[in-house]
Amino acid sequence: MAEEELVADGKKTLIFDLDGTLLDSIEDIAVSMNKVLESLNLPIHKIEDYKYFVGSGVDVLVENALGNHSQEIKDEVIKRFKVEYDGKLHLKTLPYDGIYDLLNELKKLNCNLAVLSNKPHEFTVSYVNHFFKDYDFKEIHGQKVDIPKKPHPIAAINIAKALNIPCEEIYFIGDTKVDMQTAKNAKMKAIGVLWGFRDEKELKEFGADFIVKHPLEILNIIE
Repeated sequence: MAEEELVADGKKTLIFDLDGTLLDSIEDIAVSMNKVLESLNLPIHKIEDYKYFVGSGVDVLVENALGNHSQEIKDEVIKRFKVEYDGKLHLKTLPYDGIYDLLNELKKLNCNLAVLSNKPHEFTVSYVNHFFKDYDFKEIHGQKVDIPKKPHPIAAINIAKALNIPCEEIYFIGDTKVDMQTAKNAKMKAIGVLWGFRDEKELKEFGADFIVKHPLEILNIIE
């Protein structure tokens, strides 16, 4: 119990979305999906289009990229995409400017850090371990078969329980309506970021408590 009390003792707690928040991964996602679509003689899409296809997991990404096709085709695309994307995980993907600066400051403040993504769990863990191994992310959660994905609040609530922090004290940081909805559903404070895949209008419409244009602005909110 003493250890749990230590975790909760006055520390700021931040849960980050991954794609579009910590990492600019859209090109690797787009290139991988387009290669799969080409292999099946299906129409491909512009990289910019994928900013509106992502955010709700691989199944929704595939539905958005495919349009009206049979479940058999969708299942095949999902299978091929995971293989293709696994080989391209870190080719073009990089943290956004200012993310490492933010994490360095949060490290000095001894904050609790977590990641919650709708990206498949194995990819989420791979990304965090690859790009953020110098930072102590206490909880890393991607999409799992047995847990509802965002905007359902259960995964965010589970992180709060694991860290022994009340949901109301946690900042949830993301770039899409799904993240803002997740924060609201979990009774957390929602920070919408403008360097990701969606715009300020969407973030405000779905409940952002704060809007930031640069990662370091988050420090002003939590202090």
